[in-house]
Amino acid sequence: MTPAQPAGSTVTYRVTRLAMTSRPGYGYPPHPTGAPATLLRAEAPPLWYFLSLYDTVGRDYAWDEMHAVELATTRAWLDDAAVEMWTLLRHGWPHGFFVLDARASRETELSYFGLVPQAIGQGLGNFLMRTAILTAWDRPGLERLAVQTCSLDHPRALAAYQKNGFEVEDQFTRSRTLLRDHDPAQAPD
Repeated sequence: MTPAQPAGSTVTYRVTRLAMTSRPGYGYPPHPTGAPATLLRAEAPPLWYFLSLYDTVGRDYAWDEMHAVELATTRAWLDDAAVEMWTLLRHGWPHGFFVLDARASRETELSYFGLVPQAIGQGLGNFLMRTAILTAWDRPGLERLAVQTCSLDHPRALAAYQKNGFEVEDQFTRSRTLLRDHDPAQAPD
């Protein structure tokens, strides 16, 4: 078990880049069972909205690098017409989100993807992932869909991407200084 690491600690982690070069053979998944859920595209989302979901989803996985980016840079990225943010709502509150970045020609990156801690284990992950993948492939001219994960992410993240059609392209090691405390033992499984 990895011990808790305070802000200011340097961590070393493995990054895995994955991609798919053709639309997968599966169709859009059925809506999750149980309480009604809806997926909405955020039109010109406020910066606080993106950062709130980013922090809530990524809190247990050391997602803190966006806090080192100038707010104006993040704002410009969110405002770009080629960047789409989608939110999964259930019971009137966000259960997860994903961001598709199609600024590169013929390529889209699944930049952010995840569920809030309270939504993990409710059968929403596969629904959200397949919907994100197929939403990206609905863009005309797409030739490559990419994503990256790392060893700080949910322990099943890499397997989930592979299960849904992504193939590993590259792996490498990085290190960085944590901007916030990180306790892997607190991450939901």
